[in-house]
Amino acid sequence: MPCRRRRLSPVTLINFWITHRADMSGAVAQHLLLTLVATIAAIVIGVPLGIVAARRPRLGAVLLAVANVAQTVPSLAMFGFLVALPLIGGVGARSALLVLILYALLPVMRNTVTGIQGIDRAARDAGVALGMTPQQLLVQVELPLAMPTMVAGVRVAAVVGVGAATIAAAIGAGGLGDYIFRGLSMTEPTLILAGAVPAALLALAVDASLGWLERAMTPGAARSGRVTVRAATTAGVALVLIVMGSFVVSGRWGDRIVVGSKNFSEQVILGELLAQTIERTTDLRVERRLNLGGTFIADQALQSGAIDAYVEYTGTALTGIFHQQVSRGHADVLARVIAAYAASGRTVLAPLGFNNTFAILIRGAEARRLNINTISEAAPYTPGWKAAFGYEFLEREDGYKGLVRTYGLRFAETPHVMDLTLSYRALAGGSVDLIAGEATSGLIKGLDLFMLKDDRQYFPPYDAIPVVRTQTLMAHPELRTAIERLTGRISEEAMRQMNYDVDVGHRDVALVAREFLDKLLEVR
Repeated sequence: MPCRRRRLSPVTLINFWITHRADMSGAVAQHLLLTLVATIAAIVIGVPLGIVAARRPRLGAVLLAVANVAQTVPSLAMFGFLVALPLIGGVGARSALLVLILYALLPVMRNTVTGIQGIDRAARDAGVALGMTPQQLLVQVELPLAMPTMVAGVRVAAVVGVGAATIAAAIGAGGLGDYIFRGLSMTEPTLILAGAVPAALLALAVDASLGWLERAMTPGAARSGRVTVRAATTAGVALVLIVMGSFVVSGRWGDRIVVGSKNFSEQVILGELLAQTIERTTDLRVERRLNLGGTFIADQALQSGAIDAYVEYTGTALTGIFHQQVSRGHADVLARVIAAYAASGRTVLAPLGFNNTFAILIRGAEARRLNINTISEAAPYTPGWKAAFGYEFLEREDGYKGLVRTYGLRFAETPHVMDLTLSYRALAGGSVDLIAGEATSGLIKGLDLFMLKDDRQYFPPYDAIPVVRTQTLMAHPELRTAIERLTGRISEEAMRQMNYDVDVGHRDVALVAREFLDKLLEVR
């Protein structure tokens, strides 16, 4: 049965916000916190640098050039670079703050320079005639006169920060970007708008607030009494209260277990299952950092301590993380993965019960028309087909290159690199003819796709396994008992149905996980 898209309406979006108001409040708080901290840090760094650049033009040209280079680097590339350097960045808010500060520096510095250099020379001469020192001249004349221009720079930096902070969700920094990325992975407009609309409103609110401050700090406004010490003090107190409130709402205080996941529906469901199981069976507080990037980012997050647990797949861990030779036996792969994780301070718990192997997919109508069931039978037709694969599949040892060698595949053109979930839609819509998906994906049924049998057994097993930081297990022994309640109890059919409910039925991930756990606990 073809997949039907949910009808988007303002009522649907508003109902989503109401239903998820607690989570939305936390996301808004995290988003605002990231933007505020980064903007304040950029002011602290950028204003002094701008003053130096204004007084020493040659040095200033170099400083502005460096800031300009940082501004031109794509944000995703910068996030990815910092994730690979855990001592500097890693996964989470620290990398996000570094990137946001770098992006905010240029407008703050440039407007500081412009504001100071644009002051009427007569004003400076008057200050010098009064016997002011350079420091007094700066504080009492130059900065007050340059303040409206400087605030304009801060205004630009803050608005840009609100937008860039949405991308930070890809590395586990939280915020409204979580909803946007989750919606993109599910091609669900309601989820995308649930994050995008508040982010846009937040940007408008920040722009309007700083626009008022910019107008209020003009010299004319100051003389007419519209700008006072009280106004500046009130703004400062408001910022402090917002930051403190953001910490409280976002739940950053105290000890907690952080559960992560990769950035596709099945992983988000599994992360939610882990989180809810821990919450139901222990007194531990759980923080969710779901919908991170791919395997590399999730693994880096676990190694650095940004998350405490997530679900990995044995074949992915063996080849993609530890770069060991492919093995076909389930027990052998599991034993090697357990040993490799243990050597790096991480513990593998018992498999959850299903094997999510790679699925080479074509359209169901095409499979029926050509009467093909295996990858070998499809090989003669591939020279006339277009293919699309995820980046990881193209790069991994158990991915595209080995598949092509094993089956002698040739395609009409170089395969497209595409987001995994979007590739299902591209295949169903006829944009491509063959993709590498997942055996447990609900979109196979929802979009009438056909999974070709791996008749030469190229792919290794991909048993789902919870991986937990050993240090966390030692500190909280009850965590092992809680997670092991899921051991062997999630079948391929059950996982496929949950994926179908989320990707095709557009049901809430938390609700789907809750219903599964309700049934699971009933039969214990």
